[in-house]
Formats: sequence, structure tokens, C-alpha cells
Amino acid sequence: MAARTIAPPSSQNEALPMITTLAFSAFVAFSCGWIGMRAVREHRDALAERRGLLDDAAKLLRNARIAFGPDQFPVLVGEISDGRRAKIELIADTMVTRRLPQLWLRVTLSETRECMRPTIGALARPTGAEYYSLVHDMPEWMSPPETDASLLMRGDGRATAWQIERGSALFKSLFADPRVKEAVITARGTRIIRQAAQGEPGAHKVLRQVRFPLTSIPTELVGLAIAEAEALSALLVDDDIVAPVYEAA
Repeated sequence: MAARTIAPPSSQNEALPMITTLAFSAFVAFSCGWIGMRAVREHRDALAERRGLLDDAAKLLRNARIAFGPDQFPVLVGEISDGRRAKIELIADTMVTRRLPQLWLRVTLSETRECMRPTIGALARPTGAEYYSLVHDMPEWMSPPETDASLLMRGDGRATAWQIERGSALFKSLFADPRVKEAVITARGTRIIRQAAQGEPGAHKVLRQVRFPLTSIPTELVGLAIAEAEALSALLVDDDIVAPVYEAA
């Protein structure tokens, strides 16, 4: 009978740590793979959910059409009751690292013709990172009305004292709502930006994903923003303005 070879006790003791290390490495690899697959699946689901966020809001406009940006957020274009074109967009803002991501609702109302009025705008709680803002590009600084939030007010330098006073009064009323981020009046249209939602803390802090806890933007919120854009449009009507005469360039 052949003699069996028995490994020395020291060899068995050395093999145990190696087996433990391999098992732990396999567990770590499996866990990382599972987390990665879950993150990819949740990101894919989030992109799919985004596409329907403005479906209900489309009922507020005539001839409504929805397109999608590279981030899969919808862009809704249509007409309000008087035929003016309204563009409704969603902007995911992740620029401020010490704050949860913000989902902004941006409503732009275009005039049927260019109006003889100056450009005036106000931005609440400015950080300098508002890449979506029109106010940052305006050349003239103005004294903003007193509100609970810090306010940056600027224009194109053509506003009269009366127009600035009227604009300040409306901005003070609008920005009494802390969810209003920006309000702008221009010759070609008006714009209002409102907070639609904040990002989910867990998805942002753990998986660094931008997920918002809603499946549809409420029609009440969109309707309110459209009404505010109409109020901005009606503020400096042509009949009330003595337009300056400019020499042809």
C-alpha cells in the first residue's frame, strides 16, 4: 500500500490566510460589480422617467410639441391662448457642490413682435455658477428691492427711472416666493425660472446620481410660471412707454 503524504502543519496554516484573502477579494469584486450594475440600471430608469415629466403640462398649450435634450429632459413648445409662443424647459443644476441638485423650471414667453421696452432682470441668491441665467450677461447694475433673499438686479442701460421702479415692484412681489430663481423682461419676450424639485439625498451622496423625487411636473406649477411670465410681459406695455429714438447704426 502506498504511503500517504501529509502536509506539515505549517503548510496548512499558511494556506488558510491565502484562502481567506481570495474569498474576501471575490466578495469585494462581486459587491463592486453589483453596485455598478445597480447604478447603471437606476440611471437608465431615471433617464426613462425624465421623458414624461412635461406630458401633463402639454395640455396647457395649443399645438404642443415635446422634444428631448441630450440629458433626456423634455422641452415643451406650444402656444398660450393669445397665440404667443411658450417654451418650457427643465434644467438640472449640479454646479453648487455643497447643495443638493436643483431642478429648475424655465418658462420663456415670446412676443409676437419686438416691443419697445428695455431689458431688466433679477436673480435670487446669486452664486455666479448660474450658467442658465440671463441676468449675469446684462451690463448695468441696479439697486434691487428689499427681499428676504439676496437679489441681483441688472439691465441693458435703457430703462427709465419709472420703468426701473415698476420692475422693482413686480420683482419684489415675485421673489417673495423663495422658489422663484430668476425673472427677466426683454424686448422680445419674458422669462421666469422656478424651482421644480430638489435631488434625492441618497442617490446624490452615495451613488453621485442626479435623481428627482417626481414623475411629473405639476400642471399647477407650470400654469403659475406661465401666468408670471404674462405678468412680466404686461408690465411695460408699449402704450405706457415713451421710447427713445436711436440713430441707425
